[in-house]
Amino acid sequence: MTKERLENMDDKDRKNFLVPEQEPYICGNCGIEIMGGRYNNHCPQCLWSKHVDDKIPGDRSSDCQGMMKPVGVFQKKGKWRIKQECTKCEHTFIIDSSPEDDFSIIIELSKTPLR
Repeated sequence: MTKERLENMDDKDRKNFLVPEQEPYICGNCGIEIMGGRYNNHCPQCLWSKHVDDKIPGDRSSDCQGMMKPVGVFQKKGKWRIKQECTKCEHTFIIDSSPEDDFSIIIELSKTPLR
């Protein structure tokens, strides 16, 4: 999807947009290979990801490409959510945890209050 097409979408159409393809990538933080795409947008071993989305999850239109560091977690409707902050531009995203995630990291992050 092009940036122009995404910018012309109204908020209702943007809300549920997700990239359907899955493809392997190497975690830029810990180096393991991950099958990414759809909801799998972060490394299950270290919870880091790459700043590839711009306005909404799945748009893959960010020019930044910095590393997204997990900086905190919280629960919403019984599901752990991870707050990530870009180490390059400081943009933040909230992402859902995955059953494959290293839960010990989620527990450690839960000990630190969110900013």
